[in-house]
Amino acid sequence: MPAITTTHLKIGMEVHVELATSSKMFSRTANIANPQYYDAAPNTLVDPVVAALPGVLPVMNRRAVEMAMMVGMALGCRIARFTKWDRKNYFYPDLPKGYQISQYDLPLCADGELEFPVPEASDGTTRRVGIIRVHLEEDTGKLSHELPGGRPYHGSLVDLNRAGTPLLEIVTHPDLTSAQDALAFARELRNICRFLGVSEGVMQRGHMRFEPNVNVLVTTDDGREHATPIVEIKNLNSFRAIRDAIDHEHHRQVEAWTSDGIVQAPGNKSTRGWDDSNGATVLQRQKEEAHDYRYFPDPDLLPVVVSDTWRQKIAARIPELPIQRRARYRRELDLSASDALALTDDRNLCRFFEESIEAMKAIAEAKIPARRAGGASAKLLLNAGAKRANERGCPIEKLGITPTQIAQIIVLREQERIGSTAADELFGLLCETDADALTVARSNNLIQVRDQGRLESWCTEAISAQPNAVQDYLNGKDAALGRLVGQVMKLSGGQADAKAVRAGLVKKLHRE
Repeated sequence: MPAITTTHLKIGMEVHVELATSSKMFSRTANIANPQYYDAAPNTLVDPVVAALPGVLPVMNRRAVEMAMMVGMALGCRIARFTKWDRKNYFYPDLPKGYQISQYDLPLCADGELEFPVPEASDGTTRRVGIIRVHLEEDTGKLSHELPGGRPYHGSLVDLNRAGTPLLEIVTHPDLTSAQDALAFARELRNICRFLGVSEGVMQRGHMRFEPNVNVLVTTDDGREHATPIVEIKNLNSFRAIRDAIDHEHHRQVEAWTSDGIVQAPGNKSTRGWDDSNGATVLQRQKEEAHDYRYFPDPDLLPVVVSDTWRQKIAARIPELPIQRRARYRRELDLSASDALALTDDRNLCRFFEESIEAMKAIAEAKIPARRAGGASAKLLLNAGAKRANERGCPIEKLGITPTQIAQIIVLREQERIGSTAADELFGLLCETDADALTVARSNNLIQVRDQGRLESWCTEAISAQPNAVQDYLNGKDAALGRLVGQVMKLSGGQADAKAVRAGLVKKLHRE
């Protein structure tokens, strides 16, 4: 067999998004993907329609259709004027009807694209992935293979709470070329869905499930290119699983081709599951083709006709999306690409950040330019905020500090009344109180001392305590001044103005 010279991944993605409507797709029973029903006991969100009792009829959830249209518009898709419902027939223990109501040849949304940030780029560079279709269907129930408390069970337990949940399926072109790109795409799509308010996007709860379709283009030293059979990796519900499963499949497919030489052809697509504990994919079945599902129009549901007026009303609800916000933050607030990306990676943090900017505008005497205010807010949240959020295991916006208090810290910092270390400490203190930042800073001795006499005294003491640093500085080692500044800050208990200390030390050393 010829030697391999290069290998290139081709990845298309199928994504299932549970929509957070109040009720299910075709019945009025409560929807477990809605936060108010997260903790429902097994098999309590079931009605005759979900259980597929004889004689029941489905009724379409208009809100779910509108959410699907919002996602389609956000992805630049064409919204169909006419679409219908189809039955997708297959047996599964948690599919009571024996078929799934879905959309086959006339999807609600089609022909779009998603632009996402390039993971390795620090300048905001983006890539695009084409969207083939976005269509609506209903979710199945859930099978578990252990008893409450995690005890092993040899059978399968069926929970129909999830059955009938509105499910949005998004199918991309095979435009992704690495696990990192697939991960960046997944993050951006989740953020879009969360900013639109159509899904909470909690992957551990199955709100979003990613199914990469992966194959490898193998180039050999004789100049020929060979495409390995496509593998669909099912139901990945964490970003780490997406990355690891694709990387594993890349290596596995190259090894398989080296061993058997089998290439892509009709009928040899397979489905594999991800075994997280062993870090490997596992064969589940040969992939079905569309004709295996015996699609036909659902006779119990009317087609959906989308008027121009309806389409315009939905378009008006779409908020500023993450990619647009990042561009605005960089343009108007002069944020770095990485800071803008970090802030828009979480809808709630993004809102908290913008509320902090608005709170600063309300502090009339501050008069801080928008660029400085935005940069200062971002750094405070992403440094002091992120550190404490990690310590406490909660989101930054849940720490207890308010946007107004964030604004007050930044005003004190801009007025040089507190230093950077004090700002960090003050952030932590304000997480525990509703008091204003100046009051808390004063009561904890965080206000910087600018008294010239005290500053000179501390500088003199620091020079006496650090003779080696003094000599190094006088010998041309400018970095040694930092040791002297640190000594003054230690002597002052962090209250000295670092900028004034540095200037005072330089003046005193050159005079002496």
